[in-house]
Amino acid sequence: MEKIRLKNFEIGGDKLTIFAGPCVAESFDILDETAKGLKEITQKLGINFIFKSSYDKANRSSINSYRGPGIEKGLEMLYDIKSKYNIPIVTDIHTPEQAMIASAVADVIQIPAFLCRQTDLLVAAAKTGKIVNIKKGQFLAPEQMGHLVKKVEESGNKSILLTDRGTSFGYNNLVVDFRSIPIMQEFGYPVVFDATHSVQLPGANGSSSGGDRRFVPTLAKAAMAAGANALFFEIHPNPDKALCDGPNMIALRDTEKLFRLCKEIFEIVKK
Repeated sequence: MEKIRLKNFEIGGDKLTIFAGPCVAESFDILDETAKGLKEITQKLGINFIFKSSYDKANRSSINSYRGPGIEKGLEMLYDIKSKYNIPIVTDIHTPEQAMIASAVADVIQIPAFLCRQTDLLVAAAKTGKIVNIKKGQFLAPEQMGHLVKKVEESGNKSILLTDRGTSFGYNNLVVDFRSIPIMQEFGYPVVFDATHSVQLPGANGSSSGGDRRFVPTLAKAAMAAGANALFFEIHPNPDKALCDGPNMIALRDTEKLFRLCKEIFEIVKK
């Protein structure tokens, strides 16, 4: 399996990598508090850390839902966090035109699950030369991710990550099939497990998605046992007051214990 180099560490190596941060950039203060806390925790535990937040959530359930500060202001905020804490950044893009703009700040360009089959989006992300993290669509079998991998490879980029975030299970529900981890690893790239979006209940609250964060630790630990190379969490200082995805985000104060357990399982599996 390819090990994907990012700054001074490798994703897919012998050290756990965690992507974590607020769903969307609500304010600089929230980004700052979360980044500071997560960097301290991951440094203490010896975990590779990539900070995540979105400048725009273009796939919200309602037109009235909070989407974020927009690409210009949002990337400015993420740049300030990146510079202040010397941490790499992952953020989503939603149109091909955003790829090169976002790549000026982001170290990892993320393709949202709903958009994972959009060829122009994958090609644009690949051509930035940055790491491309493709989230598996809730509607796709893991075997189908091979076609998306080829789109990025044939666009000249082999710095690829694949992320599982659950699979549609009837209406307003997701289920996780942990067979997807070894299946997607067969494509030769590290596999990330998104433990917070996997407990999401899409559209369950009518004009917004619901979720059940109680099950985040269970799924994260199971993913480590199944051999995932990295984990993805959405973290917020106060999830119940978050403007996006609050029901499935976990509180910053709860992360150290969870990260420690996940690291222990990861290291047992590696041995």
